Amino acid sequence: MKTICVYCASSTEIDKVYFDAAARLGQLIGEKNIRLVNGAGATGLMRVCTDAAMKAGGRTTGVIPQFMVERGWQYDDMSELIVTKDMHERKQTMANLSDASIALPGGCGTLEELLEIITWKQIGLYSNPIIILNTAGYYDQLIGMLETAVDKKFMKQEHLNLWNVADTPDKAIEIALEAWDRRS
Repeated sequence: MKTICVYCASSTEIDKVYFDAAARLGQLIGEKNIRLVNGAGATGLMRVCTDAAMKAGGRTTGVIPQFMVERGWQYDDMSELIVTKDMHERKQTMANLSDASIALPGGCGTLEELLEIITWKQIGLYSNPIIILNTAGYYDQLIGMLETAVDKKFMKQEHLNLWNVADTPDKAIEIALEAWDRRS
């Protein structure tokens, strides 16, 4: 495994437990010499995860659309910055670069990225591991909603196997590496 895409929040107003998880995840990615790809945000969990990966000796690639650069939202201290024309190209680039995707907690943007990559896996456009990092039970309701979609026949039972859930960054990395090894 060479690259992990991490979806996460840019908010700075969130509980410390989420920052701690982002820092630990970044540290593990860096220590394992895996490149971190994220949305290149200069704040919140994106920055913390990026800083931790780089401090641990890792490389980081941020992918951000031009309009966000024009607003000054990019984190210029990343190892590499890729500027895209729009959000769609951003998400496609992040997916194309990744050998796995991990979703830390986040808002609408993170949820949208997570659900889109799950959908891409469901329809065969993405075949890599997807891990939901359920820090402090953040994703409990979303996971419950996806299970309800299966119960109500909006999704097939096997679609619940499109992703894995981890409660800690250590477990998320373990799952990603094991899933990658199984498919290689």
